[in-house]
Order: sequence, then C-alpha cells, then structure tokens
Amino acid sequence: MNMQQRIEQQLAPLGTDHLEVHNESHMHSRGQETHYKAVLVSEQFAGLNSVKRHQKVYATMGELMGEIHALAIHTYTPEEWAAVGVAPASPVCAGGGKH
Repeated sequence: MNMQQRIEQQLAPLGTDHLEVHNESHMHSRGQETHYKAVLVSEQFAGLNSVKRHQKVYATMGELMGEIHALAIHTYTPEEWAAVGVAPASPVCAGGGKH
C-alpha cells in the first residue's frame, strides 16, 4: 500500500461524503513521497471553524502525520461542497527541495 492509499484509509473514519487525496510530491521534492493534499467533505465538520476541522483531521491521521512532510487540508460540509465543488489549487513550491 502506498502512502496516498494509507492516508485515504486513515481518513476514512471521518465518514466523508467525498474524499480526495492527491500526491503533490512532484511539485516539491525530487523522488520523495512527502507532500499531499486532502479534500474532505463530511457532516462532522458542521459547526466547526477551520482550526477545529484541521485538528479533527490531524487527530484522525495520528502517527501517520510523522511520516510525511506536508498535508494541505481542505474541509467542507456537504452544503459548502455543493456550493464550491472544487478545492483551491495548491501553490507551486518555492522551497529548497528543487534547487
């Protein structure tokens, strides 16, 4: 099982209506699987601000967070997702990994 699949499996208990995990390592580091983006749509996010939503995701990820460098998190309720339908694009990395 690759890291993307492990992240998907780890986040499944959030009861998501929609879950996308994208490996964005190619935008950041050469040859290492270290950068990911997760888009989660769940009723569990209703009534929570973005900090509380992210804390819920981090808690669900647990020790797996220690195995990756970065996880961009985009959380939505089903109603919010119906309104936007797409997560924002990730910025191009300006870090030192490509130099």
